[in-house]
Amino acid sequence: MIATGIVLYQAEWCPYCARVRSAMTDLLLDYRVVNVPREHSQRTVVQELFGTTGIPSMIDGDVKIADDDDAIITYLKKKYGG
Repeated sequence: MIATGIVLYQAEWCPYCARVRSAMTDLLLDYRVVNVPREHSQRTVVQELFGTTGIPSMIDGDVKIADDDDAIITYLKKKYGG
Protein backbone atom coordinates (compact mmCIF):
# COMPACT_ATOMS: atom_id res chain seq x y z
CA MET A 1 0.00 0.00 0.00
CA ILE A 2 1.07 3.55 -0.74
CA ALA A 3 0.51 5.89 2.21
CA THR A 4 -1.41 9.02 1.22
CA GLY A 5 -3.30 11.81 2.92
CA ILE A 6 -6.34 11.22 0.73
CA VAL A 7 -9.79 11.58 2.28
CA LEU A 8 -12.70 10.37 0.14
CA TYR A 9 -16.18 11.65 0.92
CA GLN A 10 -18.53 9.03 -0.42
CA ALA A 11 -21.36 6.54 0.13
CA GLU A 12 -21.29 2.77 -0.28
CA TRP A 13 -24.43 2.80 -2.47
CA CYS A 14 -23.00 5.35 -4.92
CA PRO A 15 -21.74 3.78 -8.20
CA TYR A 16 -19.49 6.79 -8.95
CA CYS A 17 -17.87 6.39 -5.54
CA ALA A 18 -17.36 2.69 -6.26
CA ARG A 19 -15.43 3.64 -9.42
CA VAL A 20 -13.11 5.86 -7.35
CA ARG A 21 -12.61 3.20 -4.66
CA SER A 22 -11.81 0.65 -7.37
CA ALA A 23 -9.21 2.96 -8.93
CA MET A 24 -7.62 3.55 -5.51
CA THR A 25 -7.49 -0.20 -4.90
CA ASP A 26 -5.91 -0.78 -8.33
CA LEU A 27 -3.28 1.87 -7.51
CA LEU A 28 -2.70 0.31 -4.05
CA LEU A 29 -3.46 3.58 -2.29
CA ASP A 30 -4.10 3.83 1.43
CA TYR A 31 -6.83 6.40 2.04
CA ARG A 32 -9.49 7.42 4.54
CA VAL A 33 -13.20 7.17 3.80
CA VAL A 34 -15.88 9.46 5.20
CA ASN A 35 -19.34 8.07 4.53
CA VAL A 36 -21.91 10.82 4.04
CA PRO A 37 -25.69 10.76 4.54
CA ARG A 38 -27.99 9.92 1.64
CA GLU A 39 -29.83 13.25 2.01
CA HIS A 40 -27.97 16.17 0.44
CA SER A 41 -29.34 18.52 3.09
CA GLN A 42 -27.49 16.54 5.78
CA ARG A 43 -24.10 16.63 4.07
CA THR A 44 -22.95 19.73 5.93
CA VAL A 45 -19.29 18.70 6.11
CA VAL A 46 -19.11 18.19 2.35
CA GLN A 47 -20.87 21.53 1.77
CA GLU A 48 -18.40 23.34 4.04
CA LEU A 49 -15.32 21.76 2.45
CA PHE A 50 -16.30 21.79 -1.21
CA GLY A 51 -19.17 24.26 -1.63
CA THR A 52 -21.36 21.46 -2.97
CA THR A 53 -22.99 18.34 -1.57
CA GLY A 54 -22.19 15.99 -4.45
CA ILE A 55 -20.11 12.84 -4.09
CA PRO A 56 -17.58 11.44 -4.62
CA SER A 57 -15.44 14.31 -3.40
CA MET A 58 -11.80 14.02 -2.43
CA ILE A 59 -9.07 15.92 -0.62
CA ASP A 60 -5.40 15.11 -1.11
CA GLY A 61 -3.29 17.69 0.67
CA ASP A 62 -4.06 21.04 -0.98
CA VAL A 63 -6.00 19.40 -3.82
CA LYS A 64 -9.79 19.30 -3.60
CA ILE A 65 -11.96 17.69 -6.27
CA ALA A 66 -15.71 17.87 -5.76
CA ASP A 67 -18.45 15.69 -7.20
CA ASP A 68 -16.50 14.29 -10.17
CA ASP A 69 -15.38 10.66 -10.31
CA ASP A 70 -13.66 11.09 -13.70
CA ALA A 71 -11.59 14.05 -12.47
CA ILE A 72 -10.65 12.21 -9.27
CA ILE A 73 -9.54 9.10 -11.16
CA THR A 74 -7.56 11.16 -13.69
CA TYR A 75 -5.83 13.01 -10.84
CA LEU A 76 -5.00 9.77 -8.99
CA LYS A 77 -3.53 8.11 -12.06
CA LYS A 78 -1.45 11.19 -12.87
CA LYS A 79 -0.14 11.64 -9.33
CA TYR A 80 0.23 8.02 -8.17
CA GLY A 81 0.88 6.19 -11.44
CA GLY A 82 -1.13 3.76 -13.47
